[in-house]
Amino acid sequence: MIELKKLSKIYDNGKTRVEAIKDIDLTIEDGDIFGIIGLSGAGKSTLIRCINFLEKPTSGQVVFDGVDLASISHKELLKKRQSMSMIFQNFNLLSQRTALDNICYPLEIAGMSKKEAREKARGLLKVVGLEDKEKSYPVQLSGGQQQRIAIARALATDPKVLLCDEATSALDPTTTASILNLLKTINREMGVTIIVITHEMRVIEQICNKVAVIDSSRIVEEGPVKEIFTAPKSHMAKQLILPKNEGVPEAEGFRCLRLVFDGTSAFEPIVSSLSRQCETNVNILGANTKNIDGVAYGQMLIQLPEDEATVERIKEFLDSKKVRYKEEGLNVE
Repeated sequence: MIELKKLSKIYDNGKTRVEAIKDIDLTIEDGDIFGIIGLSGAGKSTLIRCINFLEKPTSGQVVFDGVDLASISHKELLKKRQSMSMIFQNFNLLSQRTALDNICYPLEIAGMSKKEAREKARGLLKVVGLEDKEKSYPVQLSGGQQQRIAIARALATDPKVLLCDEATSALDPTTTASILNLLKTINREMGVTIIVITHEMRVIEQICNKVAVIDSSRIVEEGPVKEIFTAPKSHMAKQLILPKNEGVPEAEGFRCLRLVFDGTSAFEPIVSSLSRQCETNVNILGANTKNIDGVAYGQMLIQLPEDEATVERIKEFLDSKKVRYKEEGLNVE
């Protein structure tokens, strides 16, 4: 288990003072796939580097397996770091080493014999599905393959925790999905706790069971992914989860309702039921909805009819189904 207690990091060169993270309190349980999401500059990368003490916090505590990392010697800290491996956006493979030798590198540093290291590395190549690439150099591998080698290298020291700093942001959507599925398998079959730093909601949706939202150096919201996604409370969480114009345009030239789904059953045909019960055709102008564990969240923009009585019936229907809405478009401030 990892506990962050009032964790802060300040960069001060005498001329400028930057508070990168401030008073961070988080608990990450063994076996979690824990996402930390925020916009660029929010403090995500500083936070993950403070977790493994690549950056020493200015104040607060990082408690890993009951040990305050600030209270131990440098030698003990290096040993603890072997239990917290890291993968990066740009893979960071050694270009003059083959895939197999890249995986062997941390084992060599740990003092393992060459024979044992290569045997273990071949096993890890199998784990990431690249047994046939052991003699390939990074330049001969695709981005997704390079990241798989980086993951295998990170697993070489048998870590308890895998820290992923924007590990898929350089990859295309299909490759991203395959890497995230690999991480889920590693979490499930090897019991490795995974901490994911990202600015992409699709990453959180696909892989994480818990999420914390960071904004301006502070955690503004945290909890199970399903709870945060279906009922975001902070402004930043709403901005990240329900971006106003992602798939849902501004209402221009029409009188419209913007529907917000934050807990409605994904299997309930709201729009078709509305059309039947209110005896009106519904023109959907745009939508961005998702299904998480049978619950719909997202938003939809529908055009309203000119008849005021029908508009009132539509609103009454939505109220009965507990679907939130806001009127937009013509003559609406």
